[in-house]
Amino acid sequence: MTKTMERPATQVVVRPDTYATILVHAEPEQASTHRVEVAARLARDLEARLIGLGAETFDPAPYTSGAFMGVAGPELVGLVQEQIGKNLAAAEVAFRRDAAGADVEWRATQDYPHRALTGAAHAADLIVVSPKSKRGDLVAADPADVVMAAGRPVLVVPEGRSHLVGMNVVVAWKNTRECRRALTDALPFLQRADQVVVVAVVKPGVNDAAAVETDDVVANLKRHGIEARALVSTLDNDAVEIEIERIAALNGADLIVAGAYGHSRLREWALGGVSDSFLHQPSCFVLLSH
Repeated sequence: MTKTMERPATQVVVRPDTYATILVHAEPEQASTHRVEVAARLARDLEARLIGLGAETFDPAPYTSGAFMGVAGPELVGLVQEQIGKNLAAAEVAFRRDAAGADVEWRATQDYPHRALTGAAHAADLIVVSPKSKRGDLVAADPADVVMAAGRPVLVVPEGRSHLVGMNVVVAWKNTRECRRALTDALPFLQRADQVVVVAVVKPGVNDAAAVETDDVVANLKRHGIEARALVSTLDNDAVEIEIERIAALNGADLIVAGAYGHSRLREWALGGVSDSFLHQPSCFVLLSH
């Protein structure tokens, strides 16, 4: 007869999850320096591999119609593709410079950056992006497209923040599939944090239900070895993202975790109950999952 021995709860060792591989889009010169430096520092902190991905493309329509039709069209297309090849080579030089000291790998493709990132997402645990750029999707990745299609957590790097410390984290809670996914995807950060605040921002009259949910989330996080507490904030307006960022600032948090859901085709966005301002002008680092 086989005897099964149960280990006492006090002897159970909680092993932190981790991001073993991080993916970041790299561009020529200084265009992606801030983003790559943040990703490289995070990779060094986590002892993770950093994959730099060069991706750029062009719109062939102007070269295959109108004034450029005929002999000139194919020649111009070839020249444009040649220039993109040079840009990708320059992007690799910039990436290796900005990611110095990290365990790095380089990949390059002529494609839309957001599509290249989502296509390579299977090789990584975390994708690092910048807020939405005005330079266009031929050379810069739209973070909204990446979040919606990657199937991986996406870390949005704010301007002016050079290092994600992650000792204090705010979870923007709403009981949706996307928020539950984000909570699991964020475990490598949450298990390293000193303080995690699970925040539900709700309309008047639903405080009690939100308190029950956030207490459940906190209890589950503690079973993962995460010190967390719940907070329910009541608002009678729609400035949810402002309230979440206010709470993050009060708690010294430099990371907000949120779920992302919506319809990318229509650009209809809601991130765990907040607007898409987290993609455009975040005040701190934001980890999003869809």
